[in-house]
Amino acid sequence: MTGMDITIHDAYLPHDDPDAALAFYRDALGFEVRNDVGYEGMRWITVGPVDQPGTSIVLHPPAADPGITDDERRVIAEMMAKGTYASINLATKDLANTFEKVAGSGAEVVQEPTDQPYGIRDCAFRDPAGNMIRIQELR
Repeated sequence: MTGMDITIHDAYLPHDDPDAALAFYRDALGFEVRNDVGYEGMRWITVGPVDQPGTSIVLHPPAADPGITDDERRVIAEMMAKGTYASINLATKDLANTFEKVAGSGAEVVQEPTDQPYGIRDCAFRDPAGNMIRIQELR
């Protein structure tokens, strides 16, 4: 049996303010903007690390799915406001410098660089939509 060739292509995170999302992902994290598509007043913005063209994050309007009920939209909005709806883990070789740059952009700091009991060193931010963005140090 041969191994399958599967890569991670897109991950999805909600945004509720496209300009604030761009400021965080493009300006604070240094990701390139790969696509910015508008439809009926909503925007889907695709971003990713410059040196990883095959891996992207799609920032999407959270309740655009026509199958979502109004009750579900309310719950999503409440969870986003609390920062419990979506998250992603990123990684860098230089956590201290990355933390200083992102924190210096005005991003909301959740946790300064910390040695975790489970063996990693990481920090955490919230993006403008409340998503938890953890950045761990590659060893």
